[in-house]
Amino acid sequence: MAKVYPFRGLRYALSRIPITKVVTQPYDKISKEMQERYYALHPNNIIRVVLGNTTADEGPSNDVYTRAATILKEWRRSGIVERTGLPSFFVYFQHFNAPGTDEVYERKGFIGLAKLEDYADKVVFPHERTLSGPKQDRLELLRHTRTHFEQIFMLYEDAQQNIDRVLDKAALSEPDMQVEDEYGVLHRVWSISDPATIKFIQEQMNDKKLIIADGHHRYETALAYRDEMRAAAGKVNPEAPFEQLTMTFFNMDAPGLTILPTHRVVSNLVDFDADRFFGRASEFFDITSASADIRLLRSQLQKMGETQVTIGVATDSGRRFEFLSLKPSLNLAEVMPDLSEKQRRLDVVVLHRLLLGECLGISEDAVKRESHIKYVREMEAAVNAVKTDAAQVCFLLNPTGLRQMRDIAYEGNVMPQKSTDFYPKVLSGLIMYPLD
Repeated sequence: MAKVYPFRGLRYALSRIPITKVVTQPYDKISKEMQERYYALHPNNIIRVVLGNTTADEGPSNDVYTRAATILKEWRRSGIVERTGLPSFFVYFQHFNAPGTDEVYERKGFIGLAKLEDYADKVVFPHERTLSGPKQDRLELLRHTRTHFEQIFMLYEDAQQNIDRVLDKAALSEPDMQVEDEYGVLHRVWSISDPATIKFIQEQMNDKKLIIADGHHRYETALAYRDEMRAAAGKVNPEAPFEQLTMTFFNMDAPGLTILPTHRVVSNLVDFDADRFFGRASEFFDITSASADIRLLRSQLQKMGETQVTIGVATDSGRRFEFLSLKPSLNLAEVMPDLSEKQRRLDVVVLHRLLLGECLGISEDAVKRESHIKYVREMEAAVNAVKTDAAQVCFLLNPTGLRQMRDIAYEGNVMPQKSTDFYPKVLSGLIMYPLD
């Protein structure tokens, strides 16, 4: 099953570079404002490589990818980044508050290499579809730099928490790296190079399946690059560096795995009428009034969602709040015959198929192009978009359940884009993997 390996990575020279000023959130979570802030934070911030600024004279010999390769080469030459010591796994703990709550968690995982597996081999399982644009962007960066700067966020099952106990033991010492990010998450990293411990972790992972939590585009980019290199070589060399990829592995059966909901904010609909929308929705949902108070709204939505798929709706400039609860008598197999039973019971699938598609007439292609939809993590921000008339309507969701995601992935199916938001993210630039 999962083949994992210790490795010698690249890391910032901690005696010269303040690690707190050079790491970032994953590239696909970085807004333009965040990008500029990272640029200003430190001249060696990893942003210059993973998401460089464009210039007026962009061309084949001078673009974000060629500049990234030049920057990385100079950093390596001058010792800004350096090789780690013995081949190691890297213990990675994240201490955080779950947004919108007072709950404190510590998520425990480890960073290592894993053999790249085709989905058909049933070792690595996706749970989301990908888009071609982001994959082409990441492929160009990989071709130019021949380095992975981020880890794929992977999940495995270990009900006995055997690996977690090893990680806890390693974390008794002072961490090699410690960073508090802009969201108040404390990230700590230790290295494990002891051969016996490495062997134990490898043996424990041998029978594991892996689910991609975050990083579908980057995983498929690594597969595409692997295939390019195989074709160029005219053979398959299992030991080639491009046959592996850096991943951070987290145990699904350990505390700390937090999934946040991603709410939908809808705008630019022609002739949108709230009464007409709710009239159409009443064919599928029971409609009850909801509180305009965000805290009460969130708790009510959570409670109602425990027994039936329930979606919150705010519209009419924030003057109208409703709960839409799926009618118990509705035959979902008739309404969504192309989906599995587990897919049909997902809040986000019900939202996309019945509310966005059937009631608002937003096509799947329009959803992909984000013609009318924006995705928002904070419930307050989604509601405020309606209150300020930046949006016509917003849809408020409960988070997707971890077991729901697992079951759909294992049955070989996927969920709509932005179905899961694992929090916190795995930072970019902590440990890099050069393919040389």
